[in-house]
Amino acid sequence: MFEHFLHLAKDRLQRLGAECCRRALIWWDWSHEPGGHGNEERGLRLLKEWLSPEQLAQYEARRHFDVIGCHSGRRYRIHHGIAANIHEIDNAGRPRTGWCFVPNADLVAGDVMLAQKIALETDERSALAVARKFL
Repeated sequence: MFEHFLHLAKDRLQRLGAECCRRALIWWDWSHEPGGHGNEERGLRLLKEWLSPEQLAQYEARRHFDVIGCHSGRRYRIHHGIAANIHEIDNAGRPRTGWCFVPNADLVAGDVMLAQKIALETDERSALAVARKFL
């Protein structure tokens, strides 16, 4: 039984490592492109590379995408923007609570939304601990 669990854990870690390497290469290519950092077009391109196919389709159609919080399983909708752009969504798809948290840097919308996505999907509790609620 333990060997089976160990095998499953090893497979999951290998997949996770491969995905991390893929994303690191995307970031490396993006960060070493000529033309400087921080412009809106490049920020959106990087964001879109990190979105799942469902999230990308949602963003392309409505300029927002949903993420699932890693700890609570709650659904959050990240709207295009740099502040006060996250809403917790109820089971009927209606906004419940607004959340505002942003990186401590001057970033374009695509970079902010990517940071918000990663924070909610990987460390929801810490993100909400620093967030400000709004209605």
